[in-house]
Amino acid sequence: MGRRHYILPDCQIRPGDPTDHLDWIAADIIRRKPDVIVCIGDFFDFPSLSSYSTPGGVEKEGARIKADLDAGHAGLERLMAPIHAERERLRTGHRKRWEPRLIYTFGNHEERIDRPAKEDARFQGVLGTHLCEVERFGFERYEFLVPVEVDGVWYSHYWQSSHSPRPIGGTVDNRLNKLGFSFVAGHEQGLRYTNRPLPNGKTLHGLVAGSCYLVTEGYRGPQASNEWRGVVVLNDVRDGNMAIPMSLDLQYLCREYAGEELQAYMDKRYPDKDWSHLA
Repeated sequence: MGRRHYILPDCQIRPGDPTDHLDWIAADIIRRKPDVIVCIGDFFDFPSLSSYSTPGGVEKEGARIKADLDAGHAGLERLMAPIHAERERLRTGHRKRWEPRLIYTFGNHEERIDRPAKEDARFQGVLGTHLCEVERFGFERYEFLVPVEVDGVWYSHYWQSSHSPRPIGGTVDNRLNKLGFSFVAGHEQGLRYTNRPLPNGKTLHGLVAGSCYLVTEGYRGPQASNEWRGVVVLNDVRDGNMAIPMSLDLQYLCREYAGEELQAYMDKRYPDKDWSHLA
């Protein structure tokens, strides 16, 4: 019998960012009760450690590693507390238990907190991904680019080229051709999927889903800020095969669990910001 996997793409939570969508995602997870929940990485953002911002520049003003950690921890608590409460309710009520496997594959944003220790031995044991404490929330922890296989599907934040440390680029078809197995990755904004039937009766699947946040990235500008944002559910997963992935965007999740259109919801609760990219 196939199993259900629930994919949480990059949330990139920063201090001060709204995380209302995590309530809706938690409610949807409880509703669907997947067998496996995968956080594909970059749940934390760590803007204070970004190598793309100039030290002392306006983007770094007030940036603190502790604030970045606190924001990520608060997000994980908001997401996971209802899930663990539901599991406990079922257990104490002598109902059918729900014990999903929780997997966290670190992304390049979490890897930012490893870099100081790699560059300066004084930080070894002080700074590192251990500070994300994902185990405290029930997750198995897989370091950046360490792949994990579940039911024949391989998960990693991204898949690295065999000739360089950079991700395999091009279409998902191209990546499926290079890898030769069913895979899921995050890292890139938007949603991309393909499948390839094989002569032996099996089918390979490739999925890239890398955006699950309400805010917009300033560097993308007004013309590139309307990318897909949401979660993905994989049904009937077995031996690398699955049903066509079911994507649930944040607009749907807001309507389903908050009863409002997403932009209207955000305009009402956060009127000091522009949410037109969520229309």
